[in-house]
Amino acid sequence: MAKKKAKKLKLKTHRGAAKRFKVTATGKILRMHSGKRHLLGTKAPGRMRKLKKLAQVSPADARNVKLLLPYA
Repeated sequence: MAKKKAKKLKLKTHRGAAKRFKVTATGKILRMHSGKRHLLGTKAPGRMRKLKKLAQVSPADARNVKLLLPYA
């Protein structure tokens, strides 16, 4: 009797992480800045422009994010 080969299970993407992080073509992980949801009238326009741009995830956190996004 032939022995069946076990299939490798598919990994699930963490949906919360998929909505919060973006992976570039070179493998960098980008995130949004915090502080753009409320009390916007007190923040300077220059500060708001800087918060608008994407930021790179720190190397210390990048490994954990990559585990949450197995197919990114």
